[in-house]
Amino acid sequence: MNPFDLMKNMQNIQAQMQQMQSKLEHMRASGSAGAGMVEVTVNGKMEVQSIHIAQEIVDPSDVSTLEVLVASAFNAAVKDVQERLKSEAMSLTGGMHV
Repeated sequence: MNPFDLMKNMQNIQAQMQQMQSKLEHMRASGSAGAGMVEVTVNGKMEVQSIHIAQEIVDPSDVSTLEVLVASAFNAAVKDVQERLKSEAMSLTGGMHV
């Protein structure tokens, strides 16, 4: 391969990576648990953007259940982001497994 073509390809890949970084900040995914009583929204960088907990699920004598629901909702949101990122990566690589 021509070194100039290789350099051009590297520049294109770098530009795509910068676009992906911007998308990560704006991407949002939500996960819920407890029939929607707990909802966590994260961005593409796996940073929590918001947490919603229905008032009726809050029981001071049963904090452990609430902790499990928050963790489950967070994990569901992260899984959604991971699936979206995998899909994005597949489209960037033309369907090749990365």
